[in-house]
Amino acid sequence: MAALCYKRRMRMKQRKTGRQAFFCGVFALTVAIAASGSIQAEAVTPAKNNYAQQAARGIQRLQQWYEPGKGLYKTPTGWWNSANSITVLVDYSRATGTKRYLSTITNTFARANKANGSKDFITDSNDDAGWWALAWIDAYDLTKNPAYLKAAEILFADLTTQWDTTTCGGGIWWSKNRPRESYKNAVTNELFLAIGASLANREEDAAKRAKYRDWAQKEWNWFRHSGMINGQHLINDGLKATNPKACTNNGQTTWTYNQGVVLGGLVELHNATGDATLLPAAEQIAHAAMKHLVTMGGILHEPRMAGPDQPQFKGIFVRNLVKLNKAAARAEYKAFVLRNAQSILTRDSANCPQCEFGVLWKGPFDAADATRQTSALDALIGAMEQK
Repeated sequence: MAALCYKRRMRMKQRKTGRQAFFCGVFALTVAIAASGSIQAEAVTPAKNNYAQQAARGIQRLQQWYEPGKGLYKTPTGWWNSANSITVLVDYSRATGTKRYLSTITNTFARANKANGSKDFITDSNDDAGWWALAWIDAYDLTKNPAYLKAAEILFADLTTQWDTTTCGGGIWWSKNRPRESYKNAVTNELFLAIGASLANREEDAAKRAKYRDWAQKEWNWFRHSGMINGQHLINDGLKATNPKACTNNGQTTWTYNQGVVLGGLVELHNATGDATLLPAAEQIAHAAMKHLVTMGGILHEPRMAGPDQPQFKGIFVRNLVKLNKAAARAEYKAFVLRNAQSILTRDSANCPQCEFGVLWKGPFDAADATRQTSALDALIGAMEQK
């Protein structure tokens, strides 16, 4: 289950770091902190060949954690993390034109449910379903295989059954395991927005397009008034429902992926509706994350680290920032992506030339697994795509 409910996951021991950090790749990075407190990077020339080379090696290392018989990645990489790994394989395939990993995507589609004990990629965790839906939409965009789009439609239909107006006036639940896990949180609803809007942009039938568009608009209208977006324009983890009729921001952690998924969802909703307010709303959240969720050197980091899931988060933010930059190009978005990709290669990598990437993009390298690798690859693939 994805990482929004940390009351359980914080009991898990963090992986111990057993390797000393050392660096691969050679880059120059100079960062100046302006008097205003904003971060300004000196001009950086994208080393596209280097990003592509390191991403290729990183993908090869990622696949050494893949278990073909299960269609999933080795522990500690979980069910929802594997969905993000498939997304990275798709994005890398699209960026490079390679067909090498199409068989992996097909294999996961065929085998993962049996290995997980699920059907149609649906479990009690609604957010997990959302990650798989986005992965299959991405796979459909790459391959045009209608089975992938159908899988996303089935997942979204299941998620619509989780919409509820009795608590917080709307939104979908984080989990089907209620009342024990009755929680309305950010990422589950952001995923619902992104899937609905994405399906609206891909469905050929006009009536179905309208249905998906209406769901996405309904979600965003509820979300932006829910209280989860705080005064800094950052999104907290979820809502406090002590009074179900008047829910409030629970003040919990502003994880980087909470600031990321919504960017891609708003881009898709803008494409589906032409609503001119949506991209500025996305930009406001992106700017807040780039200001508040970074080191002094402008490197993305989590407010805190605990458990096996947080290593995934930063890559999700960068992946969606790249998507926003394609819709509303800004030099600062490009610089941010390049700066973080460079830091990963120079400060957070080990065992090069077949590089492994750790959780701290600012360094030092801590440990390697498919979750850490996937997150860093999101940034390297994003850097490859910068023009």
